[in-house]
Amino acid sequence: MGRKNTYGYFFKYLKAPISWCSKKHTVVALSSCEAEYIAAAEAACQCVWLEFVFGDLKLNHVKPVQLCVDNKSAINLAKNPISHGRSKHIETKFHFLREQVGKGKLEVKHCNTKEQVADIFTKPLGLDRFEELREWLGVRSVAEFSLRKSVGIC
Repeated sequence: MGRKNTYGYFFKYLKAPISWCSKKHTVVALSSCEAEYIAAAEAACQCVWLEFVFGDLKLNHVKPVQLCVDNKSAINLAKNPISHGRSKHIETKFHFLREQVGKGKLEVKHCNTKEQVADIFTKPLGLDRFEELREWLGVRSVAEFSLRKSVGIC
């Protein structure tokens, strides 16, 4: 079993899911703060790419994009441009997040762990929590969809 964490992100546009990911980190994180910071940096990269796509499609979107992170230390690290001892071991490429926050393209916002929809991609969950997060994603079970279709409720 490896020591690399799994991270995930989820983006919506007009309440519809448009992008999501679940992957293993490319590096071993030394703390939960670092793991969350790296995950947020990966999400920031996807966010910048989505902004280019939106621009090409002439779609409007809320600016700055809100990135919900459930670790206050990672949020402070993203907002604070001063390098300090607890971040000196983090690879430079992950400070892309800090750069995007500094430019005003991203706003890093704290969200309660209970509101973290991306947990469905990264954590083992009980059935109730899985179904709750699946509902928040707007995803239905195949059985539910088939039943609704057979009675004409889609």
